[in-house]
Amino acid sequence: MPEVAEIFRAHGANYRQRQRGHLSLLQLKVMSAIERCRSAALGGHVLRCSSCAQPQIAYNSCRNRHCPKCQGSAARRWLEARSADLLPVEYYHVVFTLPAPISDIAYTNKELI
Repeated sequence: MPEVAEIFRAHGANYRQRQRGHLSLLQLKVMSAIERCRSAALGGHVLRCSSCAQPQIAYNSCRNRHCPKCQGSAARRWLEARSADLLPVEYYHVVFTLPAPISDIAYTNKELI
């Protein structure tokens, strides 16, 4: 399965051209960071096997919070930690709107509400 970085490298320039004026600066920066992640563009270092002295190049990561390669393991650890807090019951996600007077109170007392 192709990685996001591979897709961005192959099709990102064309996509940015077609979507010119519709992508925010943040979106463009994220795409650029993911494209460059773990490539020669960000530099790297040489690792050597202690047994056979075989060199291996390890490229630096972008460390962007939106990069699936950089933040994937952190996200998995976070999910595992949150899963440990859950009770063994079914959960439902519910979204509702508060009336305006209550909404103002809730906004200023987020932790309590």
